Amino acid sequence: MHIRPAELGDLDTLSQICMEAFNTALAATLSSEGCDTFRAVASPAALATRLAEGNQILVAEIAEQTVGMIELKAGRHIAMLFVSPSAQRKGIGKALVATALKLAKEPKVTVSASLPSVAAYHSYGFTLAGEIAESGGLIYQPMEVRLAEAH
Repeated sequence: MHIRPAELGDLDTLSQICMEAFNTALAATLSSEGCDTFRAVASPAALATRLAEGNQILVAEIAEQTVGMIELKAGRHIAMLFVSPSAQRKGIGKALVATALKLAKEPKVTVSASLPSVAAYHSYGFTLAGEIAESGGLIYQPMEVRLAEAH
């Protein structure tokens, strides 16, 4: 597996991976508002805007095939972690999180984890950091990891 910074030419593929994973694991659990919000956030244009604003987006590749991504916002918040459904449970998410944590600029990294992803974030060393909340129809569990504690 190879992890590298995203380039503008990656964004269509990354958006497709986000949508495929979202539709597989989350879409059925959310309102139409939540689905619309996610589609807007995961669009290639939105990814390009956040990349231009300085967010770090990393791409995971296996045999030159893009299989996942993670976005690190302001060096302290994981905004998007998605792996192609066909490539899940192979350590790609864990490797992306570990790489993003190495790039963190703060001693604490946060994530607004979708409810189905809470167990995965627990396995990456994150702990609960507040009550389940909702924004734009997206339901999430605030979580955090202190970098000295990360695996």
